[in-house]
Amino acid sequence: MLEKKAELDERDLGKQPMNAEELDRLIGDRNYLEFLNPKNELYRARKMKDKPPTRAQAIALMAKEPNLIRRPIVRRGNQWAFGFDAEKLVGLAKAGRLGEVIE
Repeated sequence: MLEKKAELDERDLGKQPMNAEELDRLIGDRNYLEFLNPKNELYRARKMKDKPPTRAQAIALMAKEPNLIRRPIVRRGNQWAFGFDAEKLVGLAKAGRLGEVIE
C-alpha cells in the first residue's frame, strides 16, 4: 500500500492487540467469519471451516489469539478488504486516503 503512495493509519496487532469490545465494533454488522484467518493453526485445529464458532466465541478467540484475525484488514469509508487481495487493495488505494489498515 505504501508503494502505491496511499496514506493510511496503521495498527500492528502484534504490538497492539484488539480486545473483544474493539473487535465487536470493528466487525459491526458484517459477517464475523470473514475476519477469521483460515491459515491459522487454531482455525485448522478446531476445524472452523466445518464447525464455525458463534460470533461471541470467534470474537473471544480473536481477542486472545490475534493471529486468528485475517490480515491485513483495510477500510476506506464503507469499503473493506480482508487478507491480501491485491486487486481490491489497489482499488482502495487508487480511491485516495485509506481510513485504517490493521496488520
